[in-house]
Amino acid sequence: MIPASLAFFIFTGLFSPGPNVILLTASGARFGFRATVPHILGVAIGVGVTAGLTGLGLGAVIVAVPALTMVLKLAAMAWILYLAWSLFKSTRAPRAQAQETPFTFLQAVLFQWVNPKVWAVAVAASSFVADQGAVSAGLALAVAFSGINLGVCLFWTSAGHLLGRLLSDEVLWRKFMTVMAAAMALSALLVLR
Repeated sequence: MIPASLAFFIFTGLFSPGPNVILLTASGARFGFRATVPHILGVAIGVGVTAGLTGLGLGAVIVAVPALTMVLKLAAMAWILYLAWSLFKSTRAPRAQAQETPFTFLQAVLFQWVNPKVWAVAVAASSFVADQGAVSAGLALAVAFSGINLGVCLFWTSAGHLLGRLLSDEVLWRKFMTVMAAAMALSALLVLR
C-alpha cells in the first residue's frame, strides 16, 4: 500500500508544469487526444521505470557521482532546448499531422531518462520508502509513479486538446505555441540549478 503522503508528493511533483506537462499539453492541442495516447502511455511507463530504478538505488549513484550528474544535466538541457525549438516552429494541426508527428511510445519512455524533473521527484520520493528493501522500494515507486502519472498525463493532454479546439485563430495559435516553447526553454535552464 502506498502511503497517502507519498501519493500526494508524487502527484504535486508530477502535476506541476515541467517538460512532460508542456509536451503533452502541446501535443493534445496539435494532434488531438487520440493521436497523443502512445505519448501518454510512454510517459506513464517511462516515469514508473525511472522511479523504480531510483528506488533500487540508481538515483543515489547518480547523485553520488558529480561527473555523471553533470553529463545527465547537459544532455537534458540540450534535448529540452531542441524540443522547445520544435514547439516554436511547429505548424497548426491538421497541417502538422502531414509534416510532424506526436511522440511515439518509445520516444516518450526514453525521454524520461533525460527529464530532470522526473529524476528530482523520484530521488526525493525515494526517502518515503527508504525503510523498505531495495526491491520493495523500487516496486512501490514504479507502481505509484506510473499510476499517478497516468492520471496527470490524461488531464494535461485533455486540457491541450480542448485548448487546440478553442485556438482556431492562427494568431492565438502562434501565441500559445510560443508560450509553450518559452516554458520548455525555461525548464531547460532550470536544469543547471
